[in-house]
Amino acid sequence: MLELRPNCECCDRDLPPHSGEARICTFECTFCADCAETRFHGVCPNCEGDLVARPIRPDSKLHRFPASLRRVTKAHTAYAKPRPPVGPGSGRDGWSVTL
Repeated sequence: MLELRPNCECCDRDLPPHSGEARICTFECTFCADCAETRFHGVCPNCEGDLVARPIRPDSKLHRFPASLRRVTKAHTAYAKPRPPVGPGSGRDGWSVTL
C-alpha cells in the first residue's frame, strides 16, 4: 500500500491524497510536479529513479486506508542533471548494461 505522503519533500507544498500534482519514485519519495519537472527533470534526487504521477486513492478507500500524516522535507540544494534520452534513435535502449 502506498504511503501517500502529504507534501513535497523539496518545497513542502501540500499534496493531498487526491492531488494530481504529486510525483513519486519506487521508494515513495514524494515531490510536487513543479519540483519534479523543473528542478529534477523527472529524476528522483535521492535514488535517481524515475518520478511518475502518484496514483490517486479513491475517497471511498481513504477511511480504511488513510494517507500518511508524516511530512518529509530535505534540503535539495542542487538541481538534477537531465538524463540523456532513451529509446529508438537515441542509441540507448534502456536495457543495455555496461560492466
